[in-house]
Amino acid sequence: MRIIAGIKRGMKLFSPKTDVSRPITDRVKESLFSVLYKYGLPQGKIVADLFSGVGSLGLEALSRGAEFVIFVEKDPKIAAILEKNIAKADFAKESKIIKANAFKIGAPVDKMQYDLVFVDPPYADTKDVGKDSSLSRLVDVLSGQLARDGIVVVRTNNHTELLERYGQFIIMERRQWGTMAVTILKRKSNDKQAGGYKNN
Repeated sequence: MRIIAGIKRGMKLFSPKTDVSRPITDRVKESLFSVLYKYGLPQGKIVADLFSGVGSLGLEALSRGAEFVIFVEKDPKIAAILEKNIAKADFAKESKIIKANAFKIGAPVDKMQYDLVFVDPPYADTKDVGKDSSLSRLVDVLSGQLARDGIVVVRTNNHTELLERYGQFIIMERRQWGTMAVTILKRKSNDKQAGGYKNN
């Protein structure tokens, strides 16, 4: 696992000896960030990496020019590896680690609102994505933490399809790569309708 683009391109990340963190492949990560560029992300933006694991997505965002990243990870052993990766990349001043369950706290606001939030929980925690699910409650929490035009990127198993709407948020697009899918949510506005599904 490595950072694939930006100022830290090619830097290898420390990772756990188990497969618990479900690392995202280089090809899929590159495809995901290509989609994010359409939204003007992540250059100069404030980002939150929830269920961050060892920080693959958040560190990629920093390497590609994000201004600041909050990492939320509840497993202390994984968080320790994340801290090593942040130090190795020399991003300590541009990041903060919060050791907590992201389902309960979302992306804690510290005089900032987020332009981009990655939501990447274990697949078992997204088997239920209905209106009373943990994911639905998390999106509700995030509604008060995102900037007006901020987006939420939810990674799930490819068999999981999110609801068309969660409170203020609607699906802008859905991409599928192999066994995983990414759904992009954004606040609904009067002149903007859901973008429908796009699958790769």
